[in-house]
Amino acid sequence: MAEQLEPMPTDWRRALAIVAHPDDLEYGCASAVARWTAEGREVAYLIVTRGEAGIDTLEPAKAGPLREQEQRASASVVGVSEVEFLDHADGVIEYGTALRRDLAAAIRRHRPELLITLNFADTWGGVHWNTPDHRAVGRAAVDAAGDAGNRWIFPEAGGEPWDGVRWVAVAGDQHPTHAVDVTDTLEDGVRSLLEHRSYIEALTDEDPETYCRNFLETIAQGSAESFGGRPAVTFRLYPLTPTARLAR
Repeated sequence: MAEQLEPMPTDWRRALAIVAHPDDLEYGCASAVARWTAEGREVAYLIVTRGEAGIDTLEPAKAGPLREQEQRASASVVGVSEVEFLDHADGVIEYGTALRRDLAAAIRRHRPELLITLNFADTWGGVHWNTPDHRAVGRAAVDAAGDAGNRWIFPEAGGEPWDGVRWVAVAGDQHPTHAVDVTDTLEDGVRSLLEHRSYIEALTDEDPETYCRNFLETIAQGSAESFGGRPAVTFRLYPLTPTARLAR
């Protein structure tokens, strides 16, 4: 029998999701976001690039604005109105202090209790190699959760220190610990992913709606065995205690 997953914590009000590209959140956890916003929680998105290098048939100067527009529409479907973009270059994001500084500044602005990011392991499920952007942004986001609370790290980034991040939730991790029941919001996730139509049409010849539905339903139903038979979005959850945040 598959190891059973715990429900995600519910005693929080604000979350910030930090990912590298438009569509990163829609390929997995937007259905969970839809449930959270329906419950009255605040979720904001921070996208590190504009995905300008993501469509082979469309030059970056045109792809970037288009993908930003699609991301904002996608977020709106699941109840997210605050979508912020940084201007790191798509495909060549570098892990380092510059990235950590930008993310720490965003955490201080948004002051989340829950920080969400994407799988930053070397692979997806030990089979498919992960991209440098995902690895860099995910690791920097976790590190920035601690940086944001220390007034002596990146003081030039501005904002009051924020040490209120209580958990980091990593979507798409191959060793999840927690899950969100998306029985009632899976359809919202499908519609949210479908808003990235330009990207999807460049990615596959399959009908876009069929593609989105099959992809997300397969993942959600595949997680059900570990979550009481309920379709779910899974996360690896890292609790951050004040001691852990400040220890160096």
